[in-house]
Amino acid sequence: GAAGASGAGASAGGSAGAAQAKVPTDGQLFDAASLTAMGVAMIAMGEDLGAQMAHRALGHMLQYGDVSVRRGVPLAIVALNVSNPEQSAVDLLSKLSHDSDTATAINSIVAMGLCGAGTNNSRIANNLRSLASYYSKEAGHLFAVRIAQGLLHAGKGLLGFNPYHSNRMLLCPPAAAALVAFMHTVLDFKGLVLGKHHALLYTLLAAAAPRMLITLDEDLNALPVPVRVGTAVDTVGLAGKPKAITGFQTHTTPVLLAYSDRAELATDEYLPMHSILEGFIILKKNPEYVPPMQT
Repeated sequence: GAAGASGAGASAGGSAGAAQAKVPTDGQLFDAASLTAMGVAMIAMGEDLGAQMAHRALGHMLQYGDVSVRRGVPLAIVALNVSNPEQSAVDLLSKLSHDSDTATAINSIVAMGLCGAGTNNSRIANNLRSLASYYSKEAGHLFAVRIAQGLLHAGKGLLGFNPYHSNRMLLCPPAAAALVAFMHTVLDFKGLVLGKHHALLYTLLAAAAPRMLITLDEDLNALPVPVRVGTAVDTVGLAGKPKAITGFQTHTTPVLLAYSDRAELATDEYLPMHSILEGFIILKKNPEYVPPMQT
């Protein structure tokens, strides 16, 4: 009986110890709990409803998790919002960037830059400027702020790092792999980035893609045409021919498309060679087009 009681006590103590994930030692590069938080985001990314549920789960991890879990949460949040500076995500990352744990604060600063990567988002720019003055005497934090500022203004606002394309329906595997590699590098910021392996940050370049819509003729020469750019509408399951965009403005190509934007041609003179207007689109003359009568 006494042996059974001591065995039960030992197993209870073991489970309690397992519940508290240990911070990685020098021989171990990453902590499993940090990677698990990122794994939740990787499963849910690219799907709006799943992303909202994952945000809620990550909030619980912040509330109840230990240090190693908290370190992975900022990178998990940004995996759901790459180049998509959603207000709730930016607010949470801004709060975590003042965390007492150094690694959590640095991860949050870099994540904030990746959240607005290539968007020139003014709110994130203001946050990063205030963080630069707040951490002016902390070399590691300040370097993270500079990296985040570089990501925010990547390509002078012409680049995006989101791995989803074709109206966010298809995933680009090399871009997703680049994001995962970058996030693993940031997880050990002190050892890798502040050490001798800062070049690992360049893995993110495999995810960079232009956010422009550029129209070309059949000889691949630039062809400016009017397009309507507006917020994308989910038309799945709707009867008839519903409008694909709402609140649109008419521009002449080339135009910049934000994360939630969609474009359609505003003229019948040309026919696109692809059903989704993103990136480089080749147009051909519409043989049935009749120009309007001029009075």
